Amino acid sequence: MNKLKKPNDTMKAVEIVKFGGPENLKLKLRNIPKLKKGEILIKVHYAGVNRPDILQREGNYPVPKTASDIPGLEVSGIVVDREKSATKYPVGSKICALCHGGGYAEYVAVNQDHCLPIPKKISLEEAACIPETFITVWSNVFLRGGLKKNESILIHGGASGIGTTAIQLAKIFGAKVYATAGSAKKCAAVKKLGAIECINYKKENFEKKINLLTKDKGVNLILDMVAGDYVERNLKCLSEDGKLVIIAVQGGLKGSLNFGYLMRKRYTITGSTLRPQEDKVKASYVRSLIKHVWPFLEKRQVVPIIQKCFGLSKVSFAHKALEKGDHVGKFVLKI
Repeated sequence: MNKLKKPNDTMKAVEIVKFGGPENLKLKLRNIPKLKKGEILIKVHYAGVNRPDILQREGNYPVPKTASDIPGLEVSGIVVDREKSATKYPVGSKICALCHGGGYAEYVAVNQDHCLPIPKKISLEEAACIPETFITVWSNVFLRGGLKKNESILIHGGASGIGTTAIQLAKIFGAKVYATAGSAKKCAAVKKLGAIECINYKKENFEKKINLLTKDKGVNLILDMVAGDYVERNLKCLSEDGKLVIIAVQGGLKGSLNFGYLMRKRYTITGSTLRPQEDKVKASYVRSLIKHVWPFLEKRQVVPIIQKCFGLSKVSFAHKALEKGDHVGKFVLKI
């Protein structure tokens, strides 16, 4: 086992000092995590900022008992130490990783099976935006949702980190892509990424527009991060045997549903969150992503879209920017 030479055992990390607003994110000194079986220690260079981080800060996303209380679910950096059974990535390797929390810190310990090599032509900054975001899209749109070539998909929140990723992946795999976004500027950016049409949901009824665009056939799959009253509206523009995949509940935990409509059209409603899933399941997602998506990343046919990079000390500003919602793509922290 290669030992990291450290002047001490502490690191800078972001703590949630109490649940609430972005002002409750504070830089503190914490102990560098000790490695468990199969783990590697990463010197973090960049960390992706995701909406689950905000939910955790607000107290609405309970941290699993086995996870770090430090927010941050995806990072990029360099391997500086590894437990003796962790042999996949030698010390000095540049990698990105799906974290079980702990990403907003100078160092993070990660299961080696949740780590991914940096794709050729992808920077460390861009790589920090891959693990959580791309795995969420890949596992829900393609593995759970089963999107196929020549099928159609409606992606809500098209300008978000998830949305910009889903649009690119759906297009590269041959699907017909539609999206929603909240401004003309966002819709223009979304169409540039490959959407056939982007519907400004603040000005147009998306279900009516989708039915118009598809000649009342509807789309085969909808990726939804809103839930709430969107659920029944989504069903109105799904094709027969269509699938609704829910990955967040920004519009509320509850909504009405016409079960007769569901049965007549033979709809499937499913969904998932990534963090609570078993390690072996996450590892299978990592393997599948590397096999199927890495070739496109290495050719930059698909790339993470970054709105802005903040320093770690400006983490509260990154959260405020994400909550404001004027962005296209992702926010990232430079550690």
